[in-house]
Amino acid sequence: MVASRQDAWTEDDDLVLAEVTLRHIREGGTQLAAFEEVGQRLGRTAAACGFRWNSAVRKRYEAAIAIAKSQRQQLKKIGRVAVHTEFAEEQDTLKPLSKGTAASSAKNNEEEQIEAAIRVLMNQKEIIRRLKQLERELEDKEREVNELKEQNSKYKKELEGVQGVNDDYKALIQIMERARKLAFLQEEEAGAKPVFKMDENGNLERVE
Repeated sequence: MVASRQDAWTEDDDLVLAEVTLRHIREGGTQLAAFEEVGQRLGRTAAACGFRWNSAVRKRYEAAIAIAKSQRQQLKKIGRVAVHTEFAEEQDTLKPLSKGTAASSAKNNEEEQIEAAIRVLMNQKEIIRRLKQLERELEDKEREVNELKEQNSKYKKELEGVQGVNDDYKALIQIMERARKLAFLQEEEAGAKPVFKMDENGNLERVE
């Protein structure tokens, strides 16, 4: 008996479970046989496979299940399968093969439906693959955005530091300019001497 595994189911595991179970539905097999086959291929118990099918996988393959049931009915009509109650709405017995034309038509219809089911499964797998790719791209973009935010914060701090230095420099220049003007005025006051001139009457008059 295969031991039950505790690791999570992967998308590939689910795909194997769906493919095998749909084949058993189409061919009139039982659920137990399908789950046992999947268990042997994946190293899981039949019970674990059945639980996974009923809890998570079945609802994703409703269209494929309907196609498989339709195929089973076609095969049942030409006596190619014996339908079991676990997958069929009603039980039936084997019937003799129909004539060649009917068998050929049923076979063509069966092949078309099988191809349709395969396309459904492949589309499902491609959608999952594309979704994972988009998730990775989103993670990369989010990482880039975070890096840009960090750089912006760093540059903002540096700019604030530069502006602070610039303000200090302007204040220093203003202080130096006021000191220069004050020194110039003091020099003018210290060096200024009165100037006199003589008027017409011979009196001295101070010239400002």
